[in-house]
Amino acid sequence: MSTEKISAEPTATPAVSPVEGQRDFVRQIIRDDLASGKRSAIRTRFPPEPNGYLHIGHAKAICLNFGIATEFGGWCNLRLDDTNPGREDPEFVEGIKDDVHWLGFDWHELRHASDYFEVFYRSAIKLIEDGVAYVDELDAEQMRAYRGTLTEAGRNSPHRNRSIAENLDLFRRMRAGEFADGSKTLRAKIDMAAGNINLRDPAIYRIRKVTHQNTGDAWPIYPMYDYAHCLSDAVEGITHSLCTLEFEDHRPLYDWFVDRVDLPNHPELWQSVVAAGLETRPSKPRQIEFSRLNLSYCITSKRKLAQLVADGHVDGWDDPRMNTLRGLRRRGFTPAGLRLLIERVGISKQNSVIDYSILEGCIREDLDVTSARRMAVLDPLKLVLINLPQDHQETLIVPNHPKDESFGVREVPFAREVWIEREDFAEIPPKGFHRLKPEGEVRLRGVGIIKCEQVIKDAAGQVTELHGTLDPETRHGMPGADRKVKGTIHWVSAKHAVATEVRLYDRQFTVAAPDGEEEGKSWLDHVNPEAKRVVQAWLEPAAAAAVPEQRFQFERLGYFVADRVDHRADAPVFNRTVTLRDIWASKAGQ
Repeated sequence: MSTEKISAEPTATPAVSPVEGQRDFVRQIIRDDLASGKRSAIRTRFPPEPNGYLHIGHAKAICLNFGIATEFGGWCNLRLDDTNPGREDPEFVEGIKDDVHWLGFDWHELRHASDYFEVFYRSAIKLIEDGVAYVDELDAEQMRAYRGTLTEAGRNSPHRNRSIAENLDLFRRMRAGEFADGSKTLRAKIDMAAGNINLRDPAIYRIRKVTHQNTGDAWPIYPMYDYAHCLSDAVEGITHSLCTLEFEDHRPLYDWFVDRVDLPNHPELWQSVVAAGLETRPSKPRQIEFSRLNLSYCITSKRKLAQLVADGHVDGWDDPRMNTLRGLRRRGFTPAGLRLLIERVGISKQNSVIDYSILEGCIREDLDVTSARRMAVLDPLKLVLINLPQDHQETLIVPNHPKDESFGVREVPFAREVWIEREDFAEIPPKGFHRLKPEGEVRLRGVGIIKCEQVIKDAAGQVTELHGTLDPETRHGMPGADRKVKGTIHWVSAKHAVATEVRLYDRQFTVAAPDGEEEGKSWLDHVNPEAKRVVQAWLEPAAAAAVPEQRFQFERLGYFVADRVDHRADAPVFNRTVTLRDIWASKAGQ
């Protein structure tokens, strides 16, 4: 008789509505640029490298780039920074696209840095012709030695003053594949004495004879990130290049490349992109930096996340212990909860660490409103109501949500024998214990008041079963239904309950700063051995009938989701998303 709508998380959700009235320095810059006439429209982009799955840190960049574009009536491209062949994988590309859709956003165009390889090459030719780029033959170690330090100026390469003609010849031969990997590099000629080390003749192109996933073997040379990234922004007509604070020192180089190449005034450089389907006129984008999303109890290094997978600390990139977006999704975190976190954290120039409990609180806040209720017992203890007939069986009509009638109602079977949580009974109760105890009374949720009459134990003295009585006068509609008792416990009918695997997930690390240096310890020493526990639980039938990714609040226990990979109607599997309240706060106080 359940009238609840059952739906799984869709593979793509509609674009979210903008948050009205948000005030931060990024939005203020954009408002000023629009008001002054510097910009007539807003164009942003989210440009991940497809060398791994996105993690929670990327959620902030996604929400900011797509959110601001929507808020100001513009658009945002998804651009894959595929300039590093050999480390990138089409599987990661599909994962990135799926994660962006899951968070609630859609892109104006899907682009790749490799779409612009010809533009990058022509632009490099222009830099050489202008006398501000040269082909160098220093190897990587020599280049580091020549670069200098923060307190010592660098030295000019012995190849820095080659003629324009020689540089053009060598670079074209690099393009033709004549030279070995690493034997030559195209560098910008800026200033080897610059205080900003990024300006000390940075590399523009390196030789790498590696097959590219999109261009095959067409290119034996590949552009460096600092060069390709800013020109990609310019080619696409991006107005505001939003990035994290570690790129602040790179901004002078970003602007140097954009200004020196000057794509808006040289259509012969970018005309090839018209054939690639790009119609936006190139721009001179403005780079703006903001602080990363840093959470306690988290690792966001792709290398370390990959190590967790490779070393078997987790079961894959989508393991619910991982803070990849795929892992968080499988654990039951919601896009709305993550967007709420980003909104509350805000945008600033100040790096800080956000306590993980703030994230959990945002997820709870969303799930409390959006999750139907069900009953489940994780650590069962049988209770037999001895004053009911052996064959007693009835169906209760129970609301799916205590605060929202639109969720409808469902049928919950009730019989003489029920499972209750073992921790809801104490033979010798501690002070303040308001659940079941010998000769004590509690309310069985939705049924009535019960009294514990007898405790059954095995030969070892362990409690195996309880016998109790149900006060019929406290049933719904009876004169004693309002009689007060201090405790209420949940249950499932033993006759009708469905056995299920429940995976109890917790924070991945035991310390707030697992990346912090600690003498004699590796960050892997802080992996939480209790981050995953598996128990066999009992569910009411309406919970077991869930579809993958359907979320519930298991009453009094927490929020759970039907596993999107392993859950089946005939073999249910649920993951705990988050407890009902912050259990780590109490741990910290111990």
